[in-house]
Amino acid sequence: MRLLLDTHTLLWFFMGNSQLTDQVRDLIEDTQNQKLISVASVWEMAIKQSQNKLNLQNNAADYIEEKIKWSDFELLPIHLNHLRLLSHLPFYHKDPFDRLLIVQSIEENIPILSKDIAFDAYPIQRIWD
Repeated sequence: MRLLLDTHTLLWFFMGNSQLTDQVRDLIEDTQNQKLISVASVWEMAIKQSQNKLNLQNNAADYIEEKIKWSDFELLPIHLNHLRLLSHLPFYHKDPFDRLLIVQSIEENIPILSKDIAFDAYPIQRIWD
């Protein structure tokens, strides 16, 4: 199964945060699943880091690059077809990074692992509980 991780989900997984549900942790740890990290999440992390709202061992790009090296995660680029859909996406959710994740989930037809119930307003599969 292909899975897209929301930014908080991937951070909580890598940091061992107990807010991650058992189901989500099991899906991420399952080596049969393809785990995707959006470039949008890395971008969000870099911005939060520059605002001193996120503390990592090193810069966000290097942090994710290290995680991809030793784990079976892949980077999902932002494609023009994602941006085409974004320009028509209803504003049920206002956060620009989450909106990019939503269109990637729609365009790539992959579920997203996220606690954010606002995602449910869109035609995607959100997995959390």
